Amino acid sequence: MSKQVEGIRRMLLILNKVRHGNFVPRGELLNYVNDKMSWHYGYSEVSGRTLERDIRDIDELFGITISYNRTRQGYFIREDYMGYDERISELMMNFDLLNAIDRTPNISTFVLPEHHRPRYSEWLMPLVRAIHDLHPVSFSYVDYRNDCRERHFDVLPHYLKESNQRWYLLAYDKAVMKTFGIDRIRNLEVHDDETFMRATDSDVNAMFRDCFGLWNDERIPVEDIELRYDALDGRFIKSAPIHTSQTVLVDTPDEFRISLRLRITNDFVMELLSRSRSLEVIKPRHLRERVREIYEEALKRNSDTR
Repeated sequence: MSKQVEGIRRMLLILNKVRHGNFVPRGELLNYVNDKMSWHYGYSEVSGRTLERDIRDIDELFGITISYNRTRQGYFIREDYMGYDERISELMMNFDLLNAIDRTPNISTFVLPEHHRPRYSEWLMPLVRAIHDLHPVSFSYVDYRNDCRERHFDVLPHYLKESNQRWYLLAYDKAVMKTFGIDRIRNLEVHDDETFMRATDSDVNAMFRDCFGLWNDERIPVEDIELRYDALDGRFIKSAPIHTSQTVLVDTPDEFRISLRLRITNDFVMELLSRSRSLEVIKPRHLRERVREIYEEALKRNSDTR
């Protein structure tokens, strides 16, 4: 097994331990990582120096800062990073599942992974390396909204983020943080002979807190939204919330009603349409009209005019 895979396993174990405990002592964390790595994967023990390096790599790769409190004598994750809790769980589950597929005979007869693989996903590992080693990158970017024209960018890569089964690069274009869909990147070049100073004053969580997905246009206001569904759709929406701001207002055999607070972007509207069999927009009025207009146009396109 490669050193890269071993390192990723350790980082995920560190995240898993620290997120479940307040001020985890250094010795306890090191023993936990070594025990899990030995028991599950057969790796040799690592030193405290390796542990510290892994913690620095977690900050660079995942944007999650693990700090050591000398008074409490333990490691902790700052509260504003705790929103990563669910994502960390998904990472650990998916990583272990993929490795289980490789080493368990006939596992493919009862584990059925999704075979869809986004195009140009080969850019992921070069971008991980560029972010880790602080190398600028350049590429051409396909603009889907402008007849697929390509634009050239020279950027400073900072984060990789997944949303709706797509990967995105968060990078500084001059002094502005921008989002790039990796499937639209062409001719990626990592400038190994150059380095940059990583920005530490950007709050990535805050950037996307009030939006659905990765479309964060600050010109669009944050609004209070109220939606009504029937009980059946409500069960799905309750088990897989639309947004972190989702609050259940009514949950009865007759109706399921929620409130949300976010920017009403095109991505959000498309998400509403994906489960709209019983959808009723209570407010705001302009969102209700927008959904109605979309379905009126769809009805015209799909009417039998023969």
